[in-house]
Amino acid sequence: MEKMKMMLVDDEERFLSTTRKLLEKKDYDVLTATSGADALELLRTNRVHVVILDVKMPGMDGVATLREIKRRFPMVEVIMLTGHATVDSAVEGMKSGAVDYLMKPADLEEIVAKATDAFKRRADIEDRIRVARMRNLMKSPREIIERA
Repeated sequence: MEKMKMMLVDDEERFLSTTRKLLEKKDYDVLTATSGADALELLRTNRVHVVILDVKMPGMDGVATLREIKRRFPMVEVIMLTGHATVDSAVEGMKSGAVDYLMKPADLEEIVAKATDAFKRRADIEDRIRVARMRNLMKSPREIIERA
């Protein structure tokens, strides 16, 4: 199985720096972005499996960023992160394609556990897509005999 690559997106640089260092100590590949626009640019040029995305950011907020991620990179799994959780933002994020939701301050083990679950979910979806493509390519025994 491919190694999981995460991206942390938050306007709080201290959170990004600290969390990235802790995750890298646990041998995770981690990119960071301080805005939605930066995250979208990094996604364009890097293969990322799971994005941990802050809801409240200046400029493009987390929900708008999530929608754009899912539009451009539908296989990227997104976990919403906020220190200002409301039922509305949680529901909006889940409706827009987030796979899960975390409250700040999030425990590192909880981030890892949810990211790992999201990565496994993505791998399962990719496997199902591969199987469906193979079924479309393979012919039934009857088709093979009829063409022979």
